[in-house]
Amino acid sequence: MVGWSERVALPAWGVKKLKAKIDTGARTSAVHVENIRRLRGNRIAFDVVTDADPDKWIPVVTRPSRLSPVRSSNGHETFRYFVKTLMVLGGIELEIELSLVDRGDMRFRMLIGRTALAGQFVVNCAHRMITRKTKPARLTSSVAGSSK
Repeated sequence: MVGWSERVALPAWGVKKLKAKIDTGARTSAVHVENIRRLRGNRIAFDVVTDADPDKWIPVVTRPSRLSPVRSSNGHETFRYFVKTLMVLGGIELEIELSLVDRGDMRFRMLIGRTALAGQFVVNCAHRMITRKTKPARLTSSVAGSSK
């Protein structure tokens, strides 16, 4: 179970904690980035802006999964790059697809849409920050070593 906002990690990018809004009204997830640049070899570079220190940017180089139109809540359509990466939320690690966008005017640096939530999470909109773990769950030695 997750609340309407949570902290997540994006370990492949070196992002340890990022405030995210859980948004079941949005199909796709999005993350705040700046300085998106196309590189050779079908790669892109960008800087993830963390909420812990807005002046600290984490540089990322990766391959886009697609470039697609996205319609915002006000009806405006723009083309955005999408990338895939690992997300850790509440101790659960899974690969999600994120659109890269400027969310500088938004309270949350990341938005988690229903595609990333489907089949894994139930949202309790009466609470926030229910999960505190941003590291993947690990089996303890007693569980791993037990037999049937």
